[in-house]
Amino acid sequence: MKPIRLLTGFLTVGFWTLLSRIMGFVRDILMANYLGSGPVAEAFLVAQSLPNMFRRFFAEGAFNMAFVPMFAKKLEGHEDAETFARDAYWGMAGVLIVFTLIGMAAMPWLVLAMAAGFLGDQRYDLAVTLGNIAFPYILFISLTALLSGVLNAMGRFLATSAVPILLNAGLVLGMILAHRLQWDMGRALAWSVALSGVAQLFFTWIAVRRMGLRLPFRWPTLTPDLRRLAIIAAPAVLAGGVVQINLIVGRQVASATEGAIAWLSYADRLYQLPLGVVGIAIGVVLLPDLSRRLRAGDGPGSRNSFNRGTEFALLLTVPAAVALVVIAYPLISVLFQRGAFGATDTANTAMALAAYGAGLPAFVLHKVLQPLYYAREDTRRPFYYAVISMAVNAAIAIGLMPLIGFLAAAIATSAAAWVMVWQLWRGSRAMGDAARFDDRFRHRLPRIVLASTVMGAVLWGLAQVMSGWLAAPGARSLGLLVLCSAGIVTYFGIAAVLGAMSLPELKSVLRRNRNGKS
Repeated sequence: MKPIRLLTGFLTVGFWTLLSRIMGFVRDILMANYLGSGPVAEAFLVAQSLPNMFRRFFAEGAFNMAFVPMFAKKLEGHEDAETFARDAYWGMAGVLIVFTLIGMAAMPWLVLAMAAGFLGDQRYDLAVTLGNIAFPYILFISLTALLSGVLNAMGRFLATSAVPILLNAGLVLGMILAHRLQWDMGRALAWSVALSGVAQLFFTWIAVRRMGLRLPFRWPTLTPDLRRLAIIAAPAVLAGGVVQINLIVGRQVASATEGAIAWLSYADRLYQLPLGVVGIAIGVVLLPDLSRRLRAGDGPGSRNSFNRGTEFALLLTVPAAVALVVIAYPLISVLFQRGAFGATDTANTAMALAAYGAGLPAFVLHKVLQPLYYAREDTRRPFYYAVISMAVNAAIAIGLMPLIGFLAAAIATSAAAWVMVWQLWRGSRAMGDAARFDDRFRHRLPRIVLASTVMGAVLWGLAQVMSGWLAAPGARSLGLLVLCSAGIVTYFGIAAVLGAMSLPELKSVLRRNRNGKS
């Protein structure tokens, strides 16, 4: 994949992910308005987190990290990739059907493991009920993730990056209908999660069929390829489990403070916008590209892919991280403070957002560094690194909780992310030139940091000057738009002048996208 083609893939995935995240903002604004940080909101957020946690455990975070390189290499080597995909699909389906039934039966214990602070009040029973409704989502979304891996490995990013919009659209529609028809809001949200999973799987299946792939039913069979896949995936599954333990520790810390799970969740959703747009684009495009290049013995091409992925990630996430820290309060106030979401909710959510923002570049760098290992079918070292990161997360979260309360969970998450990045980077030093930074990256990185610093100073100054405007009913949304626009213009203007980005290259990429060549 040529550099322009690689960046085109990043932008294609990033664009559709951005639309999905915007719809996610609409979802969160409605949820904050209807439910605030009350018991129904907290119960639903825990219920929804269960299938999403296992989704990352089984699919995107683990299984696909092993499946995509194997599938991509079979395509590159003109082997029978279609049969391999069919066996993996129905094998995963069999495992997940059993797992879904077990998870629903064990829901009271799963909720207790996620939020022990709920025990003894109405949030616990409500979370169990909503969890049983939403949990089948794990089956549909995991199968969707596998089919998306097939499409991504074949260089088809449009369908896989557009399908996630269905979840947020379903939740928005569910809340609007529940409000107008006087349905139970919690149950409406839970059913929206489950039904959106069915829709996502259906549309991804159609996209695969249009590519000419047929995955007819067959009873799950442990073929030699699947046995090898299981051996490679096992450490990645364990690493995914370690990451989820980090999330559980954070939720347990937060569940001791009423409203804290909602505060952390709203903050998490906001920093997930740049993380999703950039991080998902990097992960989706870079892993199959590196896998194919390694199979073809293209060392210089592998190095170029790694450097352009890292450069693209930092170009967008460093300024985003600065903005989330500097203007956290105006962002939360304007976006969420209305209806059931009050001033106290705004202040606490803004503190969590700033803590998460400090870790944003680390979260995205995971997506750049991990493919270096997974493309080589090395899933063991990321697992060991994740265990160390888990220990750091638990120590900080539990150690700081008596001092700063729920905020310890957000600080621990960001600190553990940076520890993970340092380990991944150190481990990649033994991979040779393919994992080393080139002259172009070393030239641009300090300029990205400088442009971001100047932008942060401009944002802070404007936020002080515009404080009255940002608090005025009816005008604050426009004020936030002006503030963010000023930050964007400042950053990209300075970045272009300093040479942190190439305008001709960007125009070429955008031209390819408009012409439909991505």
